[in-house]
Amino acid sequence: MDLFDLMEKKTQPLAERMRPTSLREFIGQEHIVSSTSLLSRAIKMDNLGSCIFWGPPGTGKSTLANVIANSTNCAFFKLNAVSSGVSDVKKVIEEGVNNRKLYGKRTYLFLDECHRFNKAQCDSLLSAVESGDVIFIGSTTENPYASMTPAIVSRCRIFELKRLSTNNILDALKKAISSKEKGFGCYNLKIDEEAIKHIAVVSAGDLRVAYNALEMAVLTTTPNADGLIHITLKDAEESIQRKALSFDETLYYDMLSAFCKSLRGSDANAALYYMQRLVEGGLDPLIIARRVVAHASEDVGMADPNAMVQATSALLAYEKLGLPEGLLPISQAIVYVCEAEKSNSVYLAMHSAKEDAIKVRDDTVPPHLKNTGYKSEEQKAISKTYKYPHDFGGYVPQQYLPDELKDRVYYTPTDNGYEKVVKEIRKKKGK
Repeated sequence: MDLFDLMEKKTQPLAERMRPTSLREFIGQEHIVSSTSLLSRAIKMDNLGSCIFWGPPGTGKSTLANVIANSTNCAFFKLNAVSSGVSDVKKVIEEGVNNRKLYGKRTYLFLDECHRFNKAQCDSLLSAVESGDVIFIGSTTENPYASMTPAIVSRCRIFELKRLSTNNILDALKKAISSKEKGFGCYNLKIDEEAIKHIAVVSAGDLRVAYNALEMAVLTTTPNADGLIHITLKDAEESIQRKALSFDETLYYDMLSAFCKSLRGSDANAALYYMQRLVEGGLDPLIIARRVVAHASEDVGMADPNAMVQATSALLAYEKLGLPEGLLPISQAIVYVCEAEKSNSVYLAMHSAKEDAIKVRDDTVPPHLKNTGYKSEEQKAISKTYKYPHDFGGYVPQQYLPDELKDRVYYTPTDNGYEKVVKEIRKKKGK
């Protein structure tokens, strides 16, 4: 490393300087980077196929791509879907074709924010990925199954990254404080334990946010007469722009749990108290609003479908209003969910269906339900046996589930709230 490289390294943000270059340095995500994992073995053997890294910000998606780039003998190109287009992709594909034909060398294309590519842009990659001219690596914060074209997703292995734990963040921050080469090890620095823990907790699993807050605290704190940079809790609060929760981490999770169970237990008084306690302690009200939406479905469900309307409306209203007015619609939704009739039938139905979706393999779609657009004449004739419900007054009995599951029942309405009506409607249909 020459003088210019050293100067450039020093001017990089802390998050970039601390970025791991090998799996040994990687923080968290043990479920996909352990020494025996598929991803770890593939990287070590330099034989990784097309894949997509999916997860929240600051969890290591770009870092994994960086590790691959440092571990491979193949050509490696990086693009960002926000600023790159089809022409950029074609240039990489041309390089990939030349590398494979002339040198027998593979080519990786890392595409950050890959969910931002539209169908035409994704299609420009398909043939190259299929032929092996390019090995595609995508990085996205959005669910690729919903945000990307199925053609690309089906050709990739999906690796889902989780939010980092508070302990993961703490370990990373302590390494940054002690590292002389990459972090602040050469500084005359003292950071209070409560300050570093506050940054770790409030960063909410986003390591980049934690690094940025630490760097801001260090670089903006004036040394004392002895030249010591002393980072207190107040400095940490200002650097991450959140006041400290007025309780420790255990109590924070206990109160969040109590809030959720108060919703389920129909105690509006307790739910409203825990909501205010958490918000006054520094919790983002959006976290509360999201929990209300989840419980409107999990614990109320079809017993009162309007609970979901109230909850999602409150979430949207808070996003538009902010504090303090935004707490009013959230409070209204909390009261509605608490006072509503309760049923977990939707929750049970979802998990039962998921269990079968994972276990059952021979789940052939019944012939009369298949798409006729690309079928043979014989298959089209079979499809004509489909009964269009509106020709029979809105409902007609016929098989919808695959043969292997045709008698399976997932959703069973209770006698609570609107589900009584659902039971009567089903009874009239002879279901």
